[in-house]
Amino acid sequence: MKLSVVIPSYNEERNLKKGVLEEVGEFMEKQGFEFELIIVDDGSTDQSVELIKKIIAKKKNFRLIQNSHGGKANTVMTGMLKALGEIVLFIDMDQATPINQIEKFMPKFADDFDIVIGSRKGRKGAPFIRKLAAWGFSFLRVIILGLPFKDTQTGFKAFSQKVIQKIIPKIKHEWGVVHFKGGAVNAGFDVELLYLAKKYGFKIAEVPVEWNYVDTERVQVVKDALAAIYDMLRIRWNDVMGKY
Repeated sequence: MKLSVVIPSYNEERNLKKGVLEEVGEFMEKQGFEFELIIVDDGSTDQSVELIKKIIAKKKNFRLIQNSHGGKANTVMTGMLKALGEIVLFIDMDQATPINQIEKFMPKFADDFDIVIGSRKGRKGAPFIRKLAAWGFSFLRVIILGLPFKDTQTGFKAFSQKVIQKIIPKIKHEWGVVHFKGGAVNAGFDVELLYLAKKYGFKIAEVPVEWNYVDTERVQVVKDALAAIYDMLRIRWNDVMGKY
């Protein structure tokens, strides 16, 4: 199988009713290679699971995995470890970065890159507080971890299987506990993946992608920012202590 697409879902009733899964499926079916679509539900409390089951009932290459609530990182990793594709892409349900941007990624894998990450430019439409938080996060990311990327947080990243098998088992135990009510975006998860990928010498390409601001209650700026700072310090400490 060429590609697995992993989509985390937590209370996505609104997006599901818009037909985002159908749109993703229709696009992928036109690509001419074998794929699977894995939706991993993070213990949704709305009608998400029922809607997903109805949508995928007649789709042989769609499947649903149901987790207890543990945050985005644990949800994504669950799908990645279950994926069968040579390349595993994880995307957001809201399609802020649309699935068609995968066309920009595939040539990079053909050029022997191990990871391809999407990079936003300008974050047009996002509230000022979100832009300010993103700038602060980027500054601290360089100071604390020395990561050279312009954007580590776009919900559109693809990995070869060898990256997944090398990194995910090392970090999975760090994630899965939500410390406050509601969704958890786990910004530090993307950073930890890329930090270890760089440490282990994997080839990483950063590709500009289309991105449209989508308002979501899952993003809680202050709580998410504090959690991200804690995670960056934890990542640096773990590395110093030889845990990686």
